[in-house]
Parts: sequence; structure tokens; C-alpha cells
Amino acid sequence: MFTSPKTSTRCIALALVAACCAPLASRAADDSARLRVIVDKAIRPIMAEHDVPGMAVAVTVGGKAYFFNYGLASVKDQTPVSEATLFELGSVSKTLTATLASYALASGKLSLDAHPSAYMAQLKGSDIDKASVLNLGTYTAGGLPLQFPEEIKDAQMADYFQQWQAQAAPGTQRRYSNPSLGLFGHVTALALGSDFDEAMTQLFAQLGLTSSYLRVPAGAVSNQAWGYDEHNQARRMDPGVLAAPTYGVRSSSADMIRFMQVNIAPDQLDEPARRAVQGTHVGYFQVGAMVQGLGWEQYPWPVSLKRLQAGNSRGMIMEANAARRISAPKAPSAPTLFNKTGSTGGFGNYVGFVPAKKIAIVILANKNYPISDRVKAGHTILERLAP
Repeated sequence: MFTSPKTSTRCIALALVAACCAPLASRAADDSARLRVIVDKAIRPIMAEHDVPGMAVAVTVGGKAYFFNYGLASVKDQTPVSEATLFELGSVSKTLTATLASYALASGKLSLDAHPSAYMAQLKGSDIDKASVLNLGTYTAGGLPLQFPEEIKDAQMADYFQQWQAQAAPGTQRRYSNPSLGLFGHVTALALGSDFDEAMTQLFAQLGLTSSYLRVPAGAVSNQAWGYDEHNQARRMDPGVLAAPTYGVRSSSADMIRFMQVNIAPDQLDEPARRAVQGTHVGYFQVGAMVQGLGWEQYPWPVSLKRLQAGNSRGMIMEANAARRISAPKAPSAPTLFNKTGSTGGFGNYVGFVPAKKIAIVILANKNYPISDRVKAGHTILERLAP
């Protein structure tokens, strides 16, 4: 059969493209298989030991995301976990609230040096007003508790803060606290002149997060995982006072690895979202071996597992720890791990990224298993990812 020169040339070109693409495809498959071995080795024993129904794990290496899904989002319906499955983020939500606050800073609407009454006048003259907005965002306001008292309802939130009495001078101790970060998010929304849910939803869009929600819409309900308690009973979050800024986000591993990627490379974002992300990388207080920023907790990289577990220990969550204000706060110039854990009654999560190495890990689970094991898995995977 006769073949024209033009057809012959086209065939040769297509053959060359195929020849070039084949090694790339093969390399991508090899990378995915190599990463699968690393992730399987860290994740499967945890699922077996703690009877975790489902986990979604995502990693990024050099700008490329990889997804590894395990088990079930719903035991009853036998729904498999995927990168689109929505998990309750728990306190990982605080990193997004911190980014929103940093956005308000970059927009000139919020000041970290201001006191809460600058945005919430009814707090004028109270103990909480002796603290700064920065103190609220770094858990250093003077001893706010881990949780609101059970009897406090939404309508009583302002009264609670008006009557609260400090146990220490602002800036002298870090006491991890949902009321502290919750008020931080609340004054951020007031500074923006917006409802918190609306402001956060707009931030999701600017960050390119397409499956992150404070209120899951009808069209996404089918993607929502069930959480499971220690008795393997299905459950979902029952939001308390200021839940939205502190532990209220539901998101997927696809969105969360995207969030890690924009933290690694904020230059891909438009202004002021770029400055918002960069602002959360500034460290403000030294607390033992950890540096507390807005949302993120920082460690020099590489970091030992012992040191990382100590920074995410029960003592760091439940107790007051001495804090020292960093005199010239800035984003670290040396390689640094930024990390955060998050839990609700039926979910347990860990996320972390090392910008200098262009690596990140997202581990989302629909069971609240021990934080030390999450940290160990994340640390193990990140060490193997690091070039």
C-alpha cells in the first residue's frame, strides 16, 4: 500500500512521542509502586492493631501527588475509601483557620497586636482582653482550657469570655485550647466583616480546595465517611461552641494534599492568598523543642521520632507548657517540618510538610487511634520520601 511522505512523517512523529512517553509512564508507575511499599509498611500495621475501618493517605514528592486508599468509608454500606472521601479533619481545621487569619492580616483587616475588644467590643476590660490576637492564635492567652465547659452554649460564648479569669500572664505559657483558637477565628471573621463559614468557603476557593466544607452540601453527602468509636459504633461530629474554626472542616485527601502543595510552593497562588499561606510559616513562640506559629507547629528537619512524638504528646495537649516569645519572628530559613494532628470522636488525622524537600504527608482515618502512632507513621513515610 502506498504511504505518502506526509503520512510517513506523521507516523514517525507519533512513534517518537510514544517512545518518549513510554519511559515517563514507566517511571511514574515505578514511583507509585515504590511509594506504595513505603506507605503500606507504615499504614497496614496501624489499621490492623487499632481496627481502623478506613484510611486515605496522600503524599507529594517534587510537586506530584500520589494517593493510597485503604478499607471502608462506611462499614454498613461497604463503601470503599477514595481520595474523594470526606473525613472530619478535627484540629487540622486550625491550620485553615490560621490561613484565613493570615489572609485578614495580609488584607490589612486584622492586627496580631490588637486586643480582642478591637473586634468584639463586649470583651473590653475583661481578662481575655489583656491578651492579644496573636496570643489567641498561639494558645498563649493565659490559660484558656482545652474545651469549653459542657454547659456553655453558642449564645453564652461572649459571656464565657467576659467572665474567664487568667491563670498566667499572656505570652508566658502555651495551653492548647479550642476556646483560644475559636475566639481567634471568631475575631478574624469580625475583622473581615463576614460570617466565618462564608469567609472560609471563599478561602477554600482561593486555595483551590474543591472538596472542603464546613457544611457538607447535598451533592457531596455521598462522599462523607462515617467515623467509628472505640466500640466500632458509627458516629459523626456533634459540633459545640465555635466548632467551625477549631475542628469543623470536612475534607478529602485530594484537597488536603493540595493544601500541602500550596504550603510548599505558595508562589502558585494569587495575592493576597500567597502572603496568607506564607504568614502561617512564621514562628512566634518557642515551646520546648517545638516552635508554635499560627496553626502549624514547627521542628527543624530532620527531626527524631522521639522529639516529634514529644511535641505531639498528651502533655503538650492537656497541660500548660512554658513559652518564650521569639524576639524577631520570621519564617525559618533552614529545612523545617510543619505538622498538625487532628481528632474528633470518630476520626484521627496527621498532616505535615517539609518545603525545603518538597515533600508532604496526609493521613486521614475514620477512627480516633493514638496520636503517637499517627506521628510515627507520618515521620516514617516522610523520612523515606526525603531526597
